[in-house]
Amino acid sequence: MSKDAIIEAIEKRNIIEIVYSGETRRAEPHLLGVSKSGVLTLSAWQLTGKSGIGWRAYVVEKIGSIRITDEKFSSTRPGYNPDDSTMSQIVFRY
Repeated sequence: MSKDAIIEAIEKRNIIEIVYSGETRRAEPHLLGVSKSGVLTLSAWQLTGKSGIGWRAYVVEKIGSIRITDEKFSSTRPGYNPDDSTMSQIVFRY
């Protein structure tokens, strides 16, 4: 899994398609950080997926594949916290 691809998608505000836990999901990536348990984690607004719409934290090493779509998102979603307290370090944020 490429950390650079996630950063690019956040920077350019592109919707991504990922395979996570064997399921394809579409999401708006907002923040990449290191969780307090030391795991590289993506915080994103999930658009489609079995667990529904809303904020999700994805462990980057568990993302099977990522595709950056040409679709853009224009703003943050309600509840976005650029200083996410679940992260010990912010790598890149929207």
